[in-house]
Amino acid sequence: MKVKNSIILAALLLLISVNQVNAQKDWANFARYRTANKDLPEPPKGENRVVFMGNSITDAWSPDFFENKPYINRGISGQTTPQMLLRFRADVINLKPKVVVILAGVNDIAGNTGPSTLEMITDNIESMCELATANNIKVILCSVLPANKFPWKPGIEPADSIIELNRRYKNYAKEKGHIYLDYYTPMVDSEKGLKSVYAADAVHPNEEGYKVMGPLVEKAIKKALE
Repeated sequence: MKVKNSIILAALLLLISVNQVNAQKDWANFARYRTANKDLPEPPKGENRVVFMGNSITDAWSPDFFENKPYINRGISGQTTPQMLLRFRADVINLKPKVVVILAGVNDIAGNTGPSTLEMITDNIESMCELATANNIKVILCSVLPANKFPWKPGIEPADSIIELNRRYKNYAKEKGHIYLDYYTPMVDSEKGLKSVYAADAVHPNEEGYKVMGPLVEKAIKKALE
């Protein structure tokens, strides 16, 4: 299992590195899904299309989870909320989903695109939610997964910031009538980190982690479509 997790971590870090290089000229990485978006047909009548917007945790989700479902993965490894906000129209709204699942914020805490306060993160999240609502798209706002360290940013202690950010997400979702999806509670350990049984590293879920997340998001999608 340790060897498998090491391979997963190496692959995730490579994805982050490649996406960061690509982003030097295309900061929000519009190019990543440009062709896929162009080739994606209009949703047929009665299709409950769902778009997953996120970072590496969404990007690395097994294609098997999305197969034979009207689910569209638009995660990009390493991304922060300002990058997602910039591409939100191209990668979410223009695809005409019924629901968007937003899982974001941990890379902002890590400072992937520079220093970021919790206020800046929530501002970007709220802007994405407002864009979705204005286009009649239901919002599922996910908690950030637990983490007490970042393998690529040693020295940062993110645990308490994640707890506070999730509190803000939950309160905002309640205020605006969005669905708050709590991944944090079932996946956190006694040290405010990601349980090792669910972790490819200290941040990214492994196969067992996604097995926890899958039924939770399916339940939230069902609720959103009601």
